[in-house]
Amino acid sequence: MRSRLRTILAGPQLLAFLPAITLAAYWTGGEEALVGIALGMPIIFALAGLYTKEVGIAGGFRDTVTGLMIRQSAIDATDLLLGEGPTRGQTTAALAIEIDEFPELEKQFGHSACDGILRIVAARISGALRQSDIVARLDGPRFCVVLSSGARADLETLIQVATRLQRIIEAPCSLDGTRAFITISVGFCTPARAPTRSGTALIEAAEHALADAARTGTATIRAYSDEMGKRARAQGELNDELPGAIDSDQLRPWFQPQVTTETGELAGFEVLARWEHPDRGVLAPADFLPMLEQQGLLERLGEVMLYHSLNALRAWDAAGLNVPKISLNFSAEELRNPKIVDKIRWELDRFDLSPDRLSIEVLETVIAQTSSDMIIRNLRAFAELGCSVDLDDFGTGHASIANIKRFSVGRIKIDRSFITQIDSDIDQQNIVSAILTLADRLELQTLAEGVETAAERAVLAQLGCQYIQGYGIARPMPFEQVESWTLSSQPSAEATLIPSAGAPPGHTITTTPGNPGMTGKTA
Repeated sequence: MRSRLRTILAGPQLLAFLPAITLAAYWTGGEEALVGIALGMPIIFALAGLYTKEVGIAGGFRDTVTGLMIRQSAIDATDLLLGEGPTRGQTTAALAIEIDEFPELEKQFGHSACDGILRIVAARISGALRQSDIVARLDGPRFCVVLSSGARADLETLIQVATRLQRIIEAPCSLDGTRAFITISVGFCTPARAPTRSGTALIEAAEHALADAARTGTATIRAYSDEMGKRARAQGELNDELPGAIDSDQLRPWFQPQVTTETGELAGFEVLARWEHPDRGVLAPADFLPMLEQQGLLERLGEVMLYHSLNALRAWDAAGLNVPKISLNFSAEELRNPKIVDKIRWELDRFDLSPDRLSIEVLETVIAQTSSDMIIRNLRAFAELGCSVDLDDFGTGHASIANIKRFSVGRIKIDRSFITQIDSDIDQQNIVSAILTLADRLELQTLAEGVETAAERAVLAQLGCQYIQGYGIARPMPFEQVESWTLSSQPSAEATLIPSAGAPPGHTITTTPGNPGMTGKTA
């Protein structure tokens, strides 16, 4: 409402008629009405924010790094532009632009150098557009362009504009003798597609399209659609519900079995977070973990997962189930906490569980990129306490052998990308074989993730991988289903062949030269 009031009061129509309004007030109400107008108009202007530095296309607050408009100034300028009304055959559009993988650029070049990148990108965007176009920096590595009214901005034209901006910005940046190569993703929206005809709605719609582009990959272009708006509203609702969901135990651990390749015996469970939403059903981590990270709630989630997982482990012990251990994922944020080891030690004592019942899982990307002495110290302390340390998604984060030893890793989990079709792809077999040989020389245990077929399982057993997990064994399941699955899935003591996950009773996996993983009747 305030933005609309500013648009009306700052428009040329009111300014043109202001003398006439004052004169009419004097004629109809005399000196009292004239004094009222003289005192009232400045108050109305002040309430509308016309005395701040946020108004006008040319004026407004400027970003200290790039010199461009900030978000509110761009919204005000867009409101003025939209308030002029559409001209026949002419329209406008908003484009949201983001530098791809900017956090990685900051790690590589540093904060000061990346400020230089932002200035270069800002200059290139401004130089590629007309002087009458609105260019602003929204936040972080994100920019906004609102085209002034001109030729019809249809889908094809906007794609051409976005492509031209990509081509101009992708030219190498020179930073103190170093060349940086950057790409951008772009989302755009026209007023006809925006939820409402306002600067806020138009720019936010372009940002929703940008978010969809970023999910697809780098250097991507997306146009706004109603479906994006629905997803954004749903995400916003989930974002608001998250803190309460944690406190009300809607976020709970689910458990995915890890079994040995030789006998199929249960080796443990990996703990995976699930949001048991009362209206939307079970939500996977990808639907809420990014929001948790933005809200700084990852440590709180970790506390909830730890409590429920240790409680589950104690309950299985009481029920007579043989569950050797559970594996919990820890984020870099949690591992930087200097009190995390003491907290885990206290929780294990509280549930009367030995430390060897808990595996600490850490992503390979964390080990490959971290220089934090605190993370190194905490992982070593976990190993000394008796917990095992698992290196998750091995093969994707370029962790060095020195880091594997430095972080006291005891088991590597081979990423699923190397496991898919390993039964038919010789290259996959060679890669996994090399990883297993390395692990054997370093005296590390191995677990293959993402095993989905009996044939993949059989080949991994032949290659010498010790443990496996994946949908071919079982999908993640809530606590209530673990006991029945465990009792029905464990092999008998006489079993000598590898059981086939999901196969009918009486079937096992037999391996024969030239046809690994054939399913057949037992003798």
